[in-house]
Amino acid sequence: MQLLITVTAVVFSISHSVASAAWCPFFPAASLDIAEEIQQCDHLLLGKWVGGEKSTDVRGGSSTFEIIEVGFSKGDRFQKGQLVVMPQYMAGSITATYSLMGPEDSLEDWHSPFEVSADAWAYLSKMPLPVTDPKSQTERLMYFLPFFKHKDQLVSNDAIAEFAAAPYEVIVPLKDKLPREDIMKWLADPKTPVTRIGFYGLMAGLCGHPEDAEILEKKIVSMNGDFRQGIEGVMAGYLLLRGEDGLKVLEDTKMRSRVAKNVEGKELPLPFSETYAVMQALRFLWTYEPDRLPKERLRQSMRILLDRPELADLAITDLARWHDWNIQDQLMVMYADEKFNVPITKRAIVRYLYACSLDKGEGVTGESEAARPEHALKADENLKLLKKMDPETVVEAKRYPIR
Repeated sequence: MQLLITVTAVVFSISHSVASAAWCPFFPAASLDIAEEIQQCDHLLLGKWVGGEKSTDVRGGSSTFEIIEVGFSKGDRFQKGQLVVMPQYMAGSITATYSLMGPEDSLEDWHSPFEVSADAWAYLSKMPLPVTDPKSQTERLMYFLPFFKHKDQLVSNDAIAEFAAAPYEVIVPLKDKLPREDIMKWLADPKTPVTRIGFYGLMAGLCGHPEDAEILEKKIVSMNGDFRQGIEGVMAGYLLLRGEDGLKVLEDTKMRSRVAKNVEGKELPLPFSETYAVMQALRFLWTYEPDRLPKERLRQSMRILLDRPELADLAITDLARWHDWNIQDQLMVMYADEKFNVPITKRAIVRYLYACSLDKGEGVTGESEAARPEHALKADENLKLLKKMDPETVVEAKRYPIR
């Protein structure tokens, strides 16, 4: 259980991969949150440490707890006042209380006891357990909203993690119930934990007012370090509030430009992570807010990065997934350009062309050549040219098509 708490505390770390359990790419959730752990248990108890024995060469250690509250216990196996001897030693405190939880009666399989405050115990013992129905999921999340700003970090971290693990469509109906004023204050507060910045930024986009975009823009444009955890969530929230006008700002300051300004106004090289964060924000809009900006406008923005050798392979892959089949001529020129003469970019170009060659177009059925769209036929010809130039790369790249 201690591991779970640690993971929950850092659940909002930036990741280059999309975790399927998380509701958006910015916040990969822990494999199991606390509610899921509790759901797998038969007993949830609050105990007071009364003593323990350290392990020796001939026997393992143990810790004894007196049960002072019962959250639930299958078959009423455990009662208030009962002693529970856990098969592991811990140096507990007689003034603290501890959560004890696990399956059935096999204490060896229980989670390690962890200290909880009175507030944390009330939060844990009353929290609604996970459900699968989307409407019920939305109703369940209402329980966690008041705990965002709780002074106990175990509580506030877990409440936020619950939102991080929920599907986006489950959260959207709650946008008018989010604590907008608090969220904007937290974003502007330099003392706010960096692990929460991305979450608050995106929530600001959901519940914010148009004038709130200025706070997000200032945070995005003014740099205060090389790597800024959570800035991609702030960018996504900014785009939700400002739409195409916000996208133009990101293009000018993070995609076309190679320099940034710090909080003192001094210019410095723009870190790779800042531009990559824009890519993540674009992906978010494409997947989760498909009607916020025109699809072609998002494609147009992603095409800007085709001129950046360090990002070209990622942009090519995204444009293939977005069925942007109008850049074949540019990609063929890039393939022969020394600036892009790196294996990962060349493989991305081949995979793009291969995906394009398989595309049937909108509303097209059948397998005949006459039924295939022009871009697919053109991709076939381009692949033939590349196979003559670089057969090894073409064969290798086609083995791992774009999904």
